[in-house]
Amino acid sequence: MTEKGRNSFHSIQLADREWINHKLQESNHASCEYSFANNFIYAKIYDVQVGELSGCGVIRYRDRKKKGQYNYSFPFGNGDKRAALEAMQAICRQDGYALRMYPVLENDRKLLIEWFKGEFEIDADRGDFDYIYTVEKLAGLRGKKLHGKRNHIARFMDDNDWRYEPMSAANIEGCRQMSKEWERMRADKWNDSMEEEIHVLDEALDHFAELGFVGGVLYKADEIVAFTIGEKLNEDMLVVHFEKAYPDLQGAYPMINQQFILHEGEGFAYVNREEDTGDLGLRKAKLSYYPDILLKKYRVVESSVVFANETDTKAIEHIWQVCFGDDREYIDLYLANRFQTENMLVIHEDGAPVSMLSLLPVTVTIGGEKHAARYVYAVATLPEYRRKGYASKLIQYAFDKYEEPLILQPANERLQRYYERLGFDEVFRQSPCWIYNSCAKKVTHVSENVAYELAEDMTYVSQNNYEIRMAEVGKWQVEDVSAKEYKEIRDHYFEGEGYVEWDEEAIRYAMKENSFCNGGALKFTNHENGDRKVLMYRVCDSHNETGKLQVVETTLEEEELAEILPTLMRSTHTSQAYEKNEGGMLLRTKETEQWECEGGYLNLTLG
Repeated sequence: MTEKGRNSFHSIQLADREWINHKLQESNHASCEYSFANNFIYAKIYDVQVGELSGCGVIRYRDRKKKGQYNYSFPFGNGDKRAALEAMQAICRQDGYALRMYPVLENDRKLLIEWFKGEFEIDADRGDFDYIYTVEKLAGLRGKKLHGKRNHIARFMDDNDWRYEPMSAANIEGCRQMSKEWERMRADKWNDSMEEEIHVLDEALDHFAELGFVGGVLYKADEIVAFTIGEKLNEDMLVVHFEKAYPDLQGAYPMINQQFILHEGEGFAYVNREEDTGDLGLRKAKLSYYPDILLKKYRVVESSVVFANETDTKAIEHIWQVCFGDDREYIDLYLANRFQTENMLVIHEDGAPVSMLSLLPVTVTIGGEKHAARYVYAVATLPEYRRKGYASKLIQYAFDKYEEPLILQPANERLQRYYERLGFDEVFRQSPCWIYNSCAKKVTHVSENVAYELAEDMTYVSQNNYEIRMAEVGKWQVEDVSAKEYKEIRDHYFEGEGYVEWDEEAIRYAMKENSFCNGGALKFTNHENGDRKVLMYRVCDSHNETGKLQVVETTLEEEELAEILPTLMRSTHTSQAYEKNEGGMLLRTKETEQWECEGGYLNLTLG
């Protein structure tokens, strides 16, 4: 093909194979999408096109979820990648779209951050990750973990009536017929993606030799019962594109998997068995072989709202300190434990982030069903960049991107009114507020204002300065609690309509953050009936006097709490205890807009 012809995008053709493969070899990518053959067999479904920009190869395909816009590969080959990216931006702007790219690998992600700071949202979906194994592992199936695979293969071989053949013109049609029978066996589970896969498989079988595929065919009693198709992906790696086996025949899948690698894997170090597309059954099957690498692949879109990355931490610390006044150690605790490159959105101006918003995954029970949601945390804009609508832009972007309810806990009434204007409703109840005075020896319920004033008078102190010396209190055995136990007890007690459930990682961080703020978490086990309860607390220094205990959260009933507090307060050298849970607000999706909750529970929000 001429240089002029390659500069214009055109539908992928067999004639493009040589120059595209040459460019792919220059980049030596491990992702299954960076294969000429793989793109060719999907060409009719996704309108796959290829072109050369600034000496780089580029592949693009239609994204049906985005009204037919193109998704582009990251430029590959030894050309000028930055110039190619700028050319791709210009093409998309001319077409009226934002540039979208997939897949983008880790090294290319770093180039985007360096060259186009603050211009691309870079996100990864677990369902897109490639499963990569060593050839030695899949061929030998050694070790205790893979004992079950060896057993299944032994059962397949019991009657000694099997054989393996390389795929060739002599057995391709037999494989095609076997795939049709496989299709009929799965008729009750059939969907559009399966239909597409069968079409793509037919393309692969039609052009098997021309595309450089290799394959293996497994027979039992002279009947084809499984087959595999793959190809050389790079110098070290074989990729498996298709694997079909009769599901009711014990050992057929592990047998074709192993035999294909034994016969076709020679000379390769690794095997890429592609992604699981979010299918939990497929994920379980791929994980059962214990992948050596989960290759992270990113989706990228040109945007003024982007995810913060590892180069933004100093800017984030600056925003945090200016807007919230927290010390450096507290901020670093959060960034080290909860910050990820895909859970904080930022807006850049003047070369650095100036506005930010964290999004932490939670589950909320709505209408008796658990819904994925996002807790919105640390919303802040530097003072000199305010009144530009950045905070509301970040929230709207997050809402549109995830299409999940957003949950937050406003710090004061002014912010509550602001979030109400953005569509948030107050749906999470505030805990009944109370104060326990050691001299009165009873729990006194107080107004929200009193509890608020009490909390405002407190300063949390970093690090523990005391040791809790409690082993038993009355009928309760007292001990430290793990994050796993805390979550189990918490979920059992609070679960119900409107309950916001944190995962174990979040609970672990909440406990760590609470400890940093001079607190702790305890488990109470009832000697009489075995009931388990938890209590999270922190000790505060008052501006007027020392020694107030905040009960952050507990599953103890009021009378049980009154029994335990005196001993806990003596251990923490406090004279007064109180509890105050602010409740929270929810931005509803269309799916949940009719939901009416009379008292959901939200806590451990780091608010």
